[in-house]
Amino acid sequence: MRAVLDTNIIVSAYLGGALENVLKAFKTGIFTLVVSESIADEYLKVLRRPKLRIKPDEFDDFASLLLVKAEFVTPNEVVTAVKADPSDNKFLEAALEGEVDCLVNGDNHLLAVKHFRGIPIITAREFIKQMQGNS
Repeated sequence: MRAVLDTNIIVSAYLGGALENVLKAFKTGIFTLVVSESIADEYLKVLRRPKLRIKPDEFDDFASLLLVKAEFVTPNEVVTAVKADPSDNKFLEAALEGEVDCLVNGDNHLLAVKHFRGIPIITAREFIKQMQGNS
């Protein structure tokens, strides 16, 4: 399975709870995380926020994991589908370029779209169910 994950999914996975399973699934290769440079930059910028209290070694582990395991794509198309939050369009661009199976999101702007050119936009809970069904 190939997926683009919104930043809020990555942050929530680091903060614990059920979404830790998403991070574990990425680490063990259950799915391929597809990112663009701008998505990876956003992940790292947000994870460094002091209020999240992510330990430096956890941050370094994730940065290394991104470089080693994630598939980087360079979007060739500019998407303007999300008017309410244009910064969310980078996730759609990467999803298209990476020919992913889904875009996993917790943001209502993207979840409201539901599908984008045949790519389902799903919640983390739905994603976890899909991974469990595929294993």
